[in-house]
Amino acid sequence: MTRTEFENIVLDRYGVRADYPFEDDLVTGVFRHTSGKWFALAMNISEGKLGRRGCERIEVVNLKCAPEVIESLIGEEKGIYPAYHMNKTHWLTVALDECDEATVSWLLGISYGLTSGKRNK
Repeated sequence: MTRTEFENIVLDRYGVRADYPFEDDLVTGVFRHTSGKWFALAMNISEGKLGRRGCERIEVVNLKCAPEVIESLIGEEKGIYPAYHMNKTHWLTVALDECDEATVSWLLGISYGLTSGKRNK
């Protein structure tokens, strides 16, 4: 999956485009609820930061997930890593070049739900 494909899924499903809140960084995109709470963070990082061999830059997405789900996926599901640059208990990193679309879509839904907060009645 490419980053563009990921962004299209987010736009189609949630009507959200990334914003770029980091000064002088137009690559790291944050996907937010209308409340401002993040549900996904898309980045371009060196694959070595995930413990992969090599120094190529890859597209990744950080997604929030239940700790027990994270534990069951790390090391078992291709393309799923401990969160890069975020809380590793509640977030994971998905390498878009490795992970299949169905898994990314499933994890995106989990992240969106976990970060949505309370709904008004």
